[in-house]
Formats: sequence, structure tokens, C-alpha cells
Amino acid sequence: MINITSIDREEALRWLSCTDESSISETAAAYLDECEKRLLAEISPKYLYKYFPLDFDKGRPVIKDCVLPLEGNDIAAHLQGCTGVILMCGTVGSGADRLIRLMQVEDMAKAVITDAFAGAVCEQVMNTAEQMIAEELSGKYITWRYSPGYGDFPLDIQKQLLNVLDAPKKIGLCVSDSGMLTPVKSVTAVIGVSDSPLPQRLRGCAVCNMRERCRFRKRGLHCGF
Repeated sequence: MINITSIDREEALRWLSCTDESSISETAAAYLDECEKRLLAEISPKYLYKYFPLDFDKGRPVIKDCVLPLEGNDIAAHLQGCTGVILMCGTVGSGADRLIRLMQVEDMAKAVITDAFAGAVCEQVMNTAEQMIAEELSGKYITWRYSPGYGDFPLDIQKQLLNVLDAPKKIGLCVSDSGMLTPVKSVTAVIGVSDSPLPQRLRGCAVCNMRERCRFRKRGLHCGF
């Protein structure tokens, strides 16, 4: 369980494509305060992770003692030089989904704001979890987290990843028949682990398979990847 007492306002505004909080109206500012307060009362941030030794077979990463395949050239490049891998997931909980649905009935403007705050707090959960994992692996070198759907790393691997973590049972994080994570405001990811310093890995829009339909990129922004 991760304790979140405030949400990164700057990150939430970026999700709303607003880069300057000083330019918003008093009414909008009041909406932001209300939505943040209501969302904080509903979320239950959690994360899970497991460490596995990693090997390579003809340049392809193979997780030892785990049936999860790591398919795609991009994840292979991302994990190059690593001797271990962390499978992780995080969620803000189903309360956020319920609140957003309620807001959609009450006031669509508040629903949009709440959805943005939920996206921002999900990123906070994953960042906090990553920091905690890094502290537990003191003395090791880790990559940044790489999620299914980046580059050619298949999105449909998420169900297997969650099963390896026993996430449906432990934190209620599942994949729907349509391939969506439930709760929606959740993330899965892979982190490489090494005993020695790792070269900086390529990241950004150029290697993301969402680049052609990304709402951030269309507005001249980026998601943080």
C-alpha cells in the first residue's frame, strides 16, 4: 500500500493540456480542488513486483523460472546487459473508476478533471513504487520501467504478467476480455536489473507504438515516456 496525500497538480494539468495554472479561472480552480479532494478519499494505491534472474538466448531475453515470454526487439534492446528483471504493476484502485462514472452523471467537466487527476496519481504510484524497489535493490543498477505497448513490446502480454504476480488475487488488478486493465487507472511494467552501470536507453515518441494516435503528441506535448 502506498500513501498518497496530494496529487501532482502540474501533472494533472498536463493531462488536461493546460500548462499554466495561473491562467485558469476561479471556478476551474475550485473544481480542481474539489475533484482532487474527492479522488483522494476514494483511491487505494497498491503495487506488486517480483524479481527474476534473466538470461539471453541468441539475443532474446529469457526470464529464468518464469513462463512469461519477453517478445519484441525493443524489450530485448532495453534489457541488454541486464542479469535480472523486475515484473511490476500498480493501481489506484477501483474507487477511482467509480468516482469518474459518478462524476460523468453529475458534471462532465468534473469528470474530465477527475480522470486527469486519476491519471496523474497513477503515475505517482508507479514512480513511488519504482523508488521503493530501487532502495530495496541498493547497489544494483536499474533501467527505467518499460510497459507493454511501448515499441513492439506486445500489449496483450499484460494478462500473463499479472498472473505471474498473482495480481488479480492480491490487489484486484485484472485484464478484461477486451484487453483493458481493470481498474482502468493501472499500469504494468518491466524493469531491468544489472550489477554494473547501464547505458542510457532510447525512449520517447519515436519508439512508442501509440505515437500516431497519442492525444499528447497531437497537442505538442508528451506523456513522460
